[in-house]
Amino acid sequence: MSELGKYWPSLLRLTVGLYWLYFASQKWNGVDWMKGVIKGTADANPIPGLHEFLENVVAPNWFLFGVAQGIGETLVAVLLIVGLATRWGGLLGLLLAANLAFTVAFALNDDGFRWLYWLALVLNAQVIVSGAGPIAMSRFRWVPAYLR
Repeated sequence: MSELGKYWPSLLRLTVGLYWLYFASQKWNGVDWMKGVIKGTADANPIPGLHEFLENVVAPNWFLFGVAQGIGETLVAVLLIVGLATRWGGLLGLLLAANLAFTVAFALNDDGFRWLYWLALVLNAQVIVSGAGPIAMSRFRWVPAYLR
């Protein structure tokens, strides 16, 4: 394996962690801007069952779901950047990306831009498969097994 190939999982993990950190940071100063986004995604979603769930549960409780999204994105970012519980962080990132792909992506008019949400889904799946890589805090022996 080449030298770069050995470090690829760590580079991918850091990149995906920074991706989630960027989106999490947009919610640190408040989630009021998400009210319209959440309502718009509920109106635009064509998936039966999910459309009703978004309209009847998520849209009325937009603040709770907005804060939960921000906390989840921050947790994923921190876990992936430092390299602790990488596969669990990748799984949570996969669920958050699926949420975006099945909800927010339908509110977009540009089909080409919609694929960016699906790309996040694939990258988080690759983090789960690849693991932390050689540059991660999980490589230290003092880290408990459940955080590796």
